[in-house]
Amino acid sequence: MRTRATVLHADADSFFAAVEQRDKPSLRGRPVLVGGTGPRGVVSTASYEARRSGARSAMSMSRARRLSPAAAVLFPRFEAYSAYSRIIMTTLGTLSELVEPLSIDEAFVDLEAGPFADDPAGAAADVRARIRERTGLAVSIGIGRTKLIAKLASDAGKPDGLLVVEPADEDDFLLPLPVRAIPGIGPATAAALERLDVRTVADLRRQELDVLTMTVGESSGVNLFRLARGIDLRPVAPGGERKSVGAERTFAEDIFGADLIAAAIDRVADEALRRLTAHGGGARTVVAKVRFADFTTLTRSVTLPQPSAEPAELRAAAHQAARAAGISDSVRLLGVSFHNLSAHAQLTLPWGDDEPAPPVDDDLDDTPATLGLLTEENARPGLDVEHPSLGRGWVVHVRGRQATVRFESVDTPPARSQVVDLDTDPLQLVPPLTPGEIA
Repeated sequence: MRTRATVLHADADSFFAAVEQRDKPSLRGRPVLVGGTGPRGVVSTASYEARRSGARSAMSMSRARRLSPAAAVLFPRFEAYSAYSRIIMTTLGTLSELVEPLSIDEAFVDLEAGPFADDPAGAAADVRARIRERTGLAVSIGIGRTKLIAKLASDAGKPDGLLVVEPADEDDFLLPLPVRAIPGIGPATAAALERLDVRTVADLRRQELDVLTMTVGESSGVNLFRLARGIDLRPVAPGGERKSVGAERTFAEDIFGADLIAAAIDRVADEALRRLTAHGGGARTVVAKVRFADFTTLTRSVTLPQPSAEPAELRAAAHQAARAAGISDSVRLLGVSFHNLSAHAQLTLPWGDDEPAPPVDDDLDDTPATLGLLTEENARPGLDVEHPSLGRGWVVHVRGRQATVRFESVDTPPARSQVVDLDTDPLQLVPPLTPGEIA
């Protein structure tokens, strides 16, 4: 392992919600929930204002709304998030040629591969300032000798913080942390460790290797034994290939019937295909995930003879995998994902969607039209609209032919809601402004 703290982890704070607050002045300082807006929607991101009430990511939207009743609930705008993400990643790339994106809003940077290894804190402070200047967003940064320490340091520094953990200070930082702070320890592993009276990293370090492997399995036990001692040999690996892309949808009401289920598979598969296009290349394995009304969940896969980017072939494989799961009852959730990704495939997909959106557990009916006139059917709270004289704004809600809209954007004062009659004043759904267009 290296001898000095030169691994940097950057994580945009409450990213989706922060972008919404940036683009919508009336939401700044207010609780915001981004995610599925239907009765079975799931929170993708909760702003810090909403978190103070107990709302959090991966919580059902209905529960989050009960906890934070004043929150603005918005449909995700992945095109906007992708534009901000590209600026963040490009700015991080000025620190080093070794940048490893983990998701749309976080990345590792190896400062040893750039000119700033002798002044990590100064480089981090500078890049945080430049990201804020270019995007208006806060990015928390942690720096340590390993990926583990850097990640834990950025978590500890949130929100909007910078924390450097020097090698000599690692034990003082690491040992008091709750064991759940270690990435990869979920509820089941934490419960197993709890039975050993392991609650902190210090408790974990006191455990013998054979005890850990008997408790959580060989691979996990060895990994935990090492991480509890700060041993993390993983390098920063730029360009590491994403293992899968996909989409899944939880239905507002359970669906049944062959025709309805087939149409739903097509819609979920098409969303997954758009994300495969954004990733580039094709896939060899197609996985279908089915959750029935009784919450039984099955996954089945189909592996093609060679990687493919042909939509019809991949869509057919999704149907085949779903049939293999034995769909014969009411379905609560459907998912389609592509694995064994390859940059070289039989065909390049015929459309160009540049939204590298992560899979989101959302309501199927929450997929709006990208462009066109605003209607009650395609309206989702938070989507961008434009009026010939009132300018750009965003949808609060639509009931019948009456749309409630706030006509504001990133560089305008906060606006009050206005009701627009869509029969006399049609509104156009428009793509979000990118940070470059805003500037």
